[in-house]
Amino acid sequence: MAQFICNLAKKALALMNAAVTYSKPPLATFWHCARVELIPPASAEIPTAIQRLKKIVKSTQTGSFKQLTVKEALLNGLVSTKVWMCFYFSEIIGKHGIIGYNV
Repeated sequence: MAQFICNLAKKALALMNAAVTYSKPPLATFWHCARVELIPPASAEIPTAIQRLKKIVKSTQTGSFKQLTVKEALLNGLVSTKVWMCFYFSEIIGKHGIIGYNV
């Protein structure tokens, strides 16, 4: 029985070492992307964002959005979907459930 436990401990240790070795590159990539993408906007980026928003509103008013290529329209749709889903999941997290608020 002691031999079995000793072998099990050795195999578990080897398995843990293999898991750590395998997961280091993906975790390094994740942390790099998280540091770049998940930071709040800098104060210098806010005027640029306002100008982009004004440009979007102007293109909606003038109808110039109809001149977009399919690729640009698809990318705009994906970004809009991402923003909408972030809002949706934030609401789910905020109310601690999928169905309604607990009043």
